[in-house]
Amino acid sequence: MDNGWEASAAAWIADQGELGDFSRQYVLDGPMRARVLAAAPGRALDIGCGEGRFCRWLRGQGIAAVGLEPAQGLLDEAIRRDPEGEYVKGRAEALPFDDGAFDLAVFYLTLIDIDDMRGAVAEAARVLRPGGRVLVANLQPFNTAATAFDKHESGGRLIQMNRYLEEFDGWYEWRGIRIRNWHRPMAAYMGAFLEQGLRLTAFEEPRAIGDTSETKRDRYDQAPYFFMMEWLKP
Repeated sequence: MDNGWEASAAAWIADQGELGDFSRQYVLDGPMRARVLAAAPGRALDIGCGEGRFCRWLRGQGIAAVGLEPAQGLLDEAIRRDPEGEYVKGRAEALPFDDGAFDLAVFYLTLIDIDDMRGAVAEAARVLRPGGRVLVANLQPFNTAATAFDKHESGGRLIQMNRYLEEFDGWYEWRGIRIRNWHRPMAAYMGAFLEQGLRLTAFEEPRAIGDTSETKRDRYDQAPYFFMMEWLKP
């Protein structure tokens, strides 16, 4: 099923630049990188690596990183920017790797793009060695279920939601990008990992840090846009 990434590849690459958008640079990169460094993996798999930004950081830390990406346009850009890296075309639901091949599997804002999320989690667990970890950054389900964001008289945000407990997809457009994402309740994500016998070792709802825009930081911090979690394979 088309999710728009192939057609949106050029616009996405232009939008992200070399360092990524605000949410990556100032919200998620800090806690994601800290968990990677704490785990000290020898070999890591970035599932849905896009243009390869996080893979390049992993390799810069001396980690043998492999990027997996289904959209050819994004895969080509990852290879162009990092010709010495290892980038493979493939889908999260059918990983082309042996059992126990990795110490770390990463879903960096990619579970929302994957139709068969449970199959992708099962595959990530399969390719991990015992003691390996899955690291996830994802949009908060109350954001993906939102139908409107309004200002409150207190200065905060009012989030209108609908169908939170259902699972459904929808198309989203901004700055020339048009992609299909999934809403799933938190229980669906947690259940997918628990079904694989994985053990939760970290959970965060990270605040925005850095940048010079207090207004922008406040918008992210009034109600967290993202969650981050880490799961251990016993």
